This record gives sequence, structure tokens and C-alpha cells, in this order.
Amino acid sequence: MVPHLARFHQAGSVDFGLVVDGGIVPFRERYATLPELIEAEGRDVLAAKLSDRRLGLDEVTLLAPTTLPCRVLCQGVNYRQHAIESGLDPDHRAFNLFFDKTDAAVTGPLDPVVRPGHVRLLDFEIELALVIGKRIDAPVEVTDANLHEYVYGVVIANDLSARDVQLPQGQYLKGKSYRGFCPVGPYLAVLGADTVGLLDDLDLRLEVNGQVRQEDNTRNLVYRPAETLTELSTFANLDPGDLLLTGTPHGVVAKAPHPIVHRLARALLPEDRLWSAFVRTNLSKPYLQPGDVVESTIRSRDGRIDLGRQRNRITAPEPSPAGKA
Repeated sequence: MVPHLARFHQAGSVDFGLVVDGGIVPFRERYATLPELIEAEGRDVLAAKLSDRRLGLDEVTLLAPTTLPCRVLCQGVNYRQHAIESGLDPDHRAFNLFFDKTDAAVTGPLDPVVRPGHVRLLDFEIELALVIGKRIDAPVEVTDANLHEYVYGVVIANDLSARDVQLPQGQYLKGKSYRGFCPVGPYLAVLGADTVGLLDDLDLRLEVNGQVRQEDNTRNLVYRPAETLTELSTFANLDPGDLLLTGTPHGVVAKAPHPIVHRLARALLPEDRLWSAFVRTNLSKPYLQPGDVVESTIRSRDGRIDLGRQRNRITAPEPSPAGKA
């Protein structure tokens, strides 16, 4: 059995609990943060002391299972078909692409996401996120055999991205870190030595307003978790509760132009005019608009892992009070 955890708000308090038969049974002990829970309960959460209460999902507000502060590290173009649609050869990748988001972007699995007023090209990116379970502060060799020592579990994350900031300005951190740009949850599947192998066969699916936009399986990852964590350990510290987003499948709205077209455009147009043209030509594409609803699921086909359904409505900023800019 793969235990699934949830963090939730109910009756004025925030608690963690075990997901059981469509409901939640809270832990008897109250943990303020996910790292506290990991340290106290470890992976054997099925043996933890539980409350005698069972709460229905309609009685609680589900929150992101991860708590702040935490690091949010990311991999780019890490699914084979996404690499191809980005103009890359997945069989001849020269390097694993890393970047990060600030934890200000982390929000709940059912929370609305505000599209900033200056952002017009808001894109979606469903991702399987690894939840770190062991402190990494020196280079380590992570293998399939010891991966469970470093990965506590997995959650759904959406790497929402303002393409009209990320690409023209070359600012991945800024374009991907506006508040609410990383919905996480609802459920955290806790993995052990006998279940960490399920990471190799998980189905990812993202819908916008009920229409499928992204669909793939983790068997199509280019750089897998063990080798990725090994490389990360050479230049980054990680702590329990930190997140590693492992890349998004094909189907995002932003598409890379053919390399020849891109080179010609750069040769003929100044940089500012090039990106202004990029934004103009992309305005007609199906980027996320206020009112759109984004839903994401990740699960194994045998049902042993089911990370729940993430559902976020895109909203416009609140209007400024009268008389204020």
C-alpha cells in the first residue's frame, strides 16, 4: 500500500492527515510543517497515531502538502516529446536543464490563481514533483536502489509560466515565480523501497476547461530522478520538504520556432522588435485567460498512486481602489 497524506484547514486549525477511503483521518500529533512530520513519523505513516475522527473532503479545505519555506527546483524539457516540440533531440541531449522558482509561487491545489495585469501569455505545465526526504549538503551518488532514501514522496505541481516575461526578458525566475504560479497537491504519496519504482510509470494529464492539453507518462522522462539528484547534489543543498519539479510533457502553448526561422529573425530584427513580434503573434494562441479552469491528475494505472485532482481557476487582479494607481 502507498500511503497518501493531505494537509488541510478545518475548524480554525491546520493539520496533516492520512487519506483513507475518500476522507481524511488526522494525525493525533499536530505538525506545523512538513519537515517536522517527516522527522517525527518518517515513512511509516501507516503506524502513526491517528485521531479517532474521520473527516469528509467536504468538511475541509485542502492545502498544499508542502510548507514554507522550501526550495523549488525544476527541470526543463525533460520529456521526450516535449524536447522534440522544443526543437531538441532527446537522444542527444548535452545537459540536464535546471532552474528554480521562489516559494512565493507555492499555493494550494484548489486555490484561484491571479494572472498579473501585465501578463498576457500565461502557460500551464503539469509536473511530477519529488518531495525531498533527506538532507543533501554534499555530492552523493543516488541510484535506483537508494532513491527512496532521498525522495520522501511525490505530489502534483503546475509550473505556471508568464511566457511574455520569461522569454523576452530571459528571466525564468521572475516569469515563473509570481504569487500562485506553483499550485501543489492535493495529496502526497509517501514512497518506500518497495514502491519508489512506481515513479517510472505514472500517467500525467492536464485539462483546461475540460479539454485535454497535456498527457504523457513518466516512462518518457529523459533525465530520471536518481541521476538528476546525483547531479543536483554537486551544486545545490536540499532539505526535507523541498521540491524538485521533474519537467512537463508536450502540449504547452509556447512552441519554439524552427532554429532557421529564429536565426533569420534575430539577424533581421533588433532584440526588442523580435520579442514584440513574438508577443503579438502569440496573443491569438490558447494561453490561459481569467475564468479558465486548469485541472491536473497524476496516477499509476494500478491505482496504487493517485495524487488527487488539482483544480485552479485563473482570475484577474482585483481592481485598484478608486483614486489609487
